[in-house]
Amino acid sequence: MQQVLTFALLGLGSGALIAGIALGVVLGWRGSGTINIAAGAMVMVAGYLFWAFRTGFFGVTLGTAAAMVTTMIAMGIVATVVEFVAVRPLRGSSPLSKLVASIGVLLVAQALVEWVFGTSPLNSPAVLPTSVIHLSATTVPVAQLILASVVILLALALAAAYRFSRFGLATRAASENEGVAVLYGLEPNTISLMNGILANLCAALVGVLAASITGINATTLPLLIIPALAAALFARFSSFLVATIAGLLIGVAESLLLYASTLSWFPTDHGLALPGIQQLLEFILIVLLLWWRGSSLPMRGDFVERSLPPVPIQDRLLQRVSLPIGLCVLALVLLPSEFRQAVTTGLIMAILCLSFVVIMGYVGQLSVVQLALAGIAAFSLSHLGTDLGMGFPLAAILSVLVATVLGILIGVSALRIRGVTLVVVTLAASSAIDQFVFANPSWGGGQAGAPVRELSLFGLDLGPRAAFRGLGGSLPSPVFGFVALAITALLYIVVANLRRNDLGRQMLAIRSNERAAAAAGVAVASVKLQAFMISSAIAATAGVLLAYNYGTVSSSTFETSLVLTLLASVYVLGVTMPQAAVLAGFGATGAVIPLIMQKWIFPGNRVAIYMELMIGVGLLIQLRLFPEGLLVAAASKRVAKRKSKPDVRAGTGGSTSGTAPLSARARHGVGA
Repeated sequence: MQQVLTFALLGLGSGALIAGIALGVVLGWRGSGTINIAAGAMVMVAGYLFWAFRTGFFGVTLGTAAAMVTTMIAMGIVATVVEFVAVRPLRGSSPLSKLVASIGVLLVAQALVEWVFGTSPLNSPAVLPTSVIHLSATTVPVAQLILASVVILLALALAAAYRFSRFGLATRAASENEGVAVLYGLEPNTISLMNGILANLCAALVGVLAASITGINATTLPLLIIPALAAALFARFSSFLVATIAGLLIGVAESLLLYASTLSWFPTDHGLALPGIQQLLEFILIVLLLWWRGSSLPMRGDFVERSLPPVPIQDRLLQRVSLPIGLCVLALVLLPSEFRQAVTTGLIMAILCLSFVVIMGYVGQLSVVQLALAGIAAFSLSHLGTDLGMGFPLAAILSVLVATVLGILIGVSALRIRGVTLVVVTLAASSAIDQFVFANPSWGGGQAGAPVRELSLFGLDLGPRAAFRGLGGSLPSPVFGFVALAITALLYIVVANLRRNDLGRQMLAIRSNERAAAAAGVAVASVKLQAFMISSAIAATAGVLLAYNYGTVSSSTFETSLVLTLLASVYVLGVTMPQAAVLAGFGATGAVIPLIMQKWIFPGNRVAIYMELMIGVGLLIQLRLFPEGLLVAAASKRVAKRKSKPDVRAGTGGSTSGTAPLSARARHGVGA
């Protein structure tokens, strides 16, 4: 019992950090009406800034108090910049655009921190006392108790301020109905800015105090948004006290789980405690919370929002794919081995990005679990081949089925929620799969990775080690590139044609308005599950090809943080168009664009950081200037230009009339 109490009290430190991030999420929801995925990143930024001011990283060493004040001021400036760059320009945009903007902020913050401070974890100078106290024969660091007390007092102060102050009442009024609030003389933009600054100041305070307890890490701190979202969900994104208590309890539960992992009854693998139990329980908790409160989560009354990006109909598909196929064939045969490998990787990642087009572009659901599902398929292929001796195509088909079934189950867990809240489930699912499955030594293969058998059919080697070596005569063989090219072209046509058929039109109806679609006879739940099934199967196909491409499967290929960069790339280009998926695939890690940058633009091993920074900045610029996506904007412009031309068939010199504009609009799907 003494050990249980000790670990429970030790969990107050991490619980306070989770609660502090949850407070930022609640403040962000109250101020701008969106789920702030970047709340954990703001805590990270505050921790690194305080470390830099205290250690003289910027050339001047400040004392503890001065460093804290300077950090708070800097975080207030950061909040103001984020408000004017990523929040205010999107006030009339769709909730999906607002949520994606917060992902852009996360990517920029993470890339800048890694660029300036590096990727290694740092230990921050202590702010809180380092002494210990004895409670019932239990020794507990004072810092843990002080940090938990600070977060509780902060929650009480926020609850009182938002309940009794004029600013709090104005925020509540704007969150319930911005239109009416404007009529009463309130300024939603100012209210949003003040809430954003307040959220960042809370993040700065908690981040600075917790830095010496939990450490600062550019990879792990942003992902603390997952348990913080669970706490905010429990509070319905509105109650500061409930979010704080839930965050503290989650931290205590995680610490008790750490203690349980040392006991004999805890499940083990190769003599080590089974990893990822914490992330798995977080996912289960979020699913249960959403099933419990999914239909009663608060909705904000906003101005009339801009519609989602149009979904142009893809015509002349064979003409569209012929030239790219020819160029890829030439590249695979003629280019040196490293570019051949980059082209193959780009084709496979394009398949993965096509899954975003289905679930996000056609259905309007923000899902980030695709990369994890690809990993499930890849590891399944490895085990089916090495453990059971299965070859192609049976092992590949079963691997895709395993990942697809898991994707459908995740979709079932999210049926009671609508729109952007789905990101909470899929983000937690991605983290759970990453830590519980991929980090498992038996499943993930450890540091060496899990081996994969060469792709062969009827004795013919179709893998990267095939006999035909291209013009240079070196590995990898172009043969596997041809296989990846054929599958990419086929899935491109499938996804493009999906827009044309009845299922695609039902997806678009759900994307536009779920209630109206249901009233029109669309089986919303069934169509959503079909979308999850198709998207999961496409992602799983990419995972199988990645496994064959590399010959081994490593957990680092499928980390949760990588999927956000891919998602942002597709959104920048136009998430409703398959062409965007192809271009985003060639910009993924290991593909052609990063290789070109590494060789001739940014020599060295930091190209991934530069790519992440450029994608994050590009996303924020695109959301403001071309909210529908670069390729979609170009397609819409071409359609508008064609519609403005004289109707030669009608024999008039004026603009088109009658049914001509309608037919053009129908052909290209603009405004769908």
